[in-house]
Amino acid sequence: MCCKWSGATPKPFSTGWGGMSFVDSILSQSSYDYIDLSKRIVYHVSHNRSHDTTHMGKLNNLYASVPPGSPVTSEELAGLGVSADLAVHYVRAGWLTRLARGVFSRPDVPLDLHQSLRLLERRFRGLHVGGKSALDWHGVRHNVEQQPRLMLYGWASGPLPSWFNDRFPSRYRRLRLFDEQPEALLRVSPFQRQADGPLVSEPERAALELLSDVGVSQPLQEARDLLEAAPSLRAAVLQDLLTRCKQVKTVRLCLTLGRDLGLPWAAKLDPKLLPTGSAQRWVGRSTEGLLVLKG
Repeated sequence: MCCKWSGATPKPFSTGWGGMSFVDSILSQSSYDYIDLSKRIVYHVSHNRSHDTTHMGKLNNLYASVPPGSPVTSEELAGLGVSADLAVHYVRAGWLTRLARGVFSRPDVPLDLHQSLRLLERRFRGLHVGGKSALDWHGVRHNVEQQPRLMLYGWASGPLPSWFNDRFPSRYRRLRLFDEQPEALLRVSPFQRQADGPLVSEPERAALELLSDVGVSQPLQEARDLLEAAPSLRAAVLQDLLTRCKQVKTVRLCLTLGRDLGLPWAAKLDPKLLPTGSAQRWVGRSTEGLLVLKG
């Protein structure tokens, strides 16, 4: 920007902020250098207005195209006509926030969990909300945790990015529980069937993912309590998933706990068609009476 400091002090901008109203109102100003969106302050300088028209047009397009709270990548910015150098300028001017290398967001609203998950889905093959978290999203819960961790599953290795985990405490597990492909996961669909909703396991798959975590990070007793809170699982869906399940432990736990709890869906499953392994029991009780997983 070709500018010369006019000596003016920062002036709060009083125009209401909703959608693009703040940006649109700036365009009517005769001079400005940059705008601190977090404080709604316009720093006024003299400048070449025609030179900035192109930049403001791109910024208008950016703000109109990127939903509030949605992270955006360098590649997506380039598709909107914002080069790497221009993105750096927007960050310095307060128009964008840099979350990590190649990842940005609008500074006017906090990051949205669902929109952030959508970005992770593009970077982690097969990523979706599953297990205990998916059951909770579907209304199946036993105790309300003070600081629950979001349970995410996928095919790719590697930790979640810190910009996401710092804002949304999560646990990611690389898991290939079923005979399927990451581009066509079984019983995983957009949350509440919304077109832009994050991918989440349906209750039956979530229950099996929960059981697969037993002996890893999930207490057996809590898994039992959650299964007991899900008596309306669909037996036909469970039968299909169990038939395709690669983990004998998960199949056996589902059959054992379902039968012991007397759940309606358990009586409709056909164990003869499932990969149940040996006849050895997988569940026992400790001397304190707690359910334990046998080695």
